[in-house]
Amino acid sequence: MKQKILVVEDDPSILTGLTDILSNEGYEVFAVTQGDEALDIYRQKKPDLILLDIMIPQISGYDVCKEIRRIDLATPILMLTAKSQEVDKVVGLELGADDYIVKPFGLKELVARVRAALRRKVDKSFKKDDAPFSFADIHIDPKTLAATKKGRRIDLSLREIQLLQFFFKHQGEVLDRFTILDEIWGVKYEGTTRTLDQHIAKLRQKIEDKPSNPKYILTIHGAGYKFVAKT
Repeated sequence: MKQKILVVEDDPSILTGLTDILSNEGYEVFAVTQGDEALDIYRQKKPDLILLDIMIPQISGYDVCKEIRRIDLATPILMLTAKSQEVDKVVGLELGADDYIVKPFGLKELVARVRAALRRKVDKSFKKDDAPFSFADIHIDPKTLAATKKGRRIDLSLREIQLLQFFFKHQGEVLDRFTILDEIWGVKYEGTTRTLDQHIAKLRQKIEDKPSNPKYILTIHGAGYKFVAKT
């Protein structure tokens, strides 16, 4: 059975090109130009992956992503954006996008990102080790995706919880970026380490008292990251 991809893009030429490329790669493609159409097709067809442009009519790509993530944490969402500002990328990741692809992009890069995301969906759906864990004043329950800091709820995405699980299991170890990407994004991930850095930045905003001076997730310059549970 063909894997299904929903492509949401309001530029007709880009939409046609993406549809042709992905169809030729053997995927079943559903192409729409507006946010409300995207949500309708998502509900009807249950795609295996979504390519989602940010600047689309009716409902923005950000809001489409947010609505899908409200009910579905597993389906990969790759944001398509012509913007280069870091803040736009961070917003997309914060809302639950798995990765972003900046226009203009190469066809080989696009296909590689799609394949990698679909592999991750199969290989990394959710970790079997879902026991609750705690450090300092933070408590995480991976099974329910519930998290609290000083007794107050904090909203963590599935990816953020997976990152914390991995860090927690490797307390005190210096982990290079590619090791973390292999574990969380999949061993054949073709994206860049900037995706990881953006996720870490947003995670710090949620768990650190002073994100600019973190005490749990430390950057080890030239090496990667180290997690310190006790401070």
